[in-house]
Amino acid sequence: MRILIVEDEKRLAETLVQIMAEHKYVADAVYDGESGFDYAMSGIYDVIILDVMLPKRDGFSVVQQMRRQHNGTPVLILTARDEIPDKVTGLDCGADDYLTKPFSPDELMARVRALSRRQGEVISDVITFGDLTLNLSAYSLQCGTKSVHLGYKEFEVLRLLMANSSIVVPKEDLLLKVWGSESNAEDNNVEVYISFLRKKFAFLGSHVSITAVRKIGYRLEE
Repeated sequence: MRILIVEDEKRLAETLVQIMAEHKYVADAVYDGESGFDYAMSGIYDVIILDVMLPKRDGFSVVQQMRRQHNGTPVLILTARDEIPDKVTGLDCGADDYLTKPFSPDELMARVRALSRRQGEVISDVITFGDLTLNLSAYSLQCGTKSVHLGYKEFEVLRLLMANSSIVVPKEDLLLKVWGSESNAEDNNVEVYISFLRKKFAFLGSHVSITAVRKIGYRLEE
């Protein structure tokens, strides 16, 4: 899962990135409202943690404009304000939840998980497809009695394919979600990791295959 953190207090932003990393989530941090809006509209994030008091543009206007442009990414408003009118304003602008500083990391992660569930993100410890089981906490792939460890990018590519097994996942989505919007990675980078995964499927003796759909992307098939 990829998280966007929009927070002008850089030390807090760095702490939030670290908390996300400890829970196996990838997080990007930006420090003003305009950058936050631009990153949010990229469509690559599963949840956005958004401060209210930001330089250039406040969090309320960011989430409001997101909703006007039909961006439905779940938003958690994070602020020092604890007044009811501010909470109402945030929710009325389109935010999904509201957390007041100071907060506990456990509460923050519980709210992030809840928001990702609303979007359909798989939160259980494993994802299965056919005879394959992907362990989300151990970064391992199992078929029958055999298992292999996956590298980070192998894991993320396969997680996206398994979580969206009913559709073709475009190469562009894999590049954005796994490598990020500022990466120089190209289609051949995706192809390399698809090749790695196919070899691991063969090693495990799986009946699952990764099918390339010409000029579009990839899907899993049994």
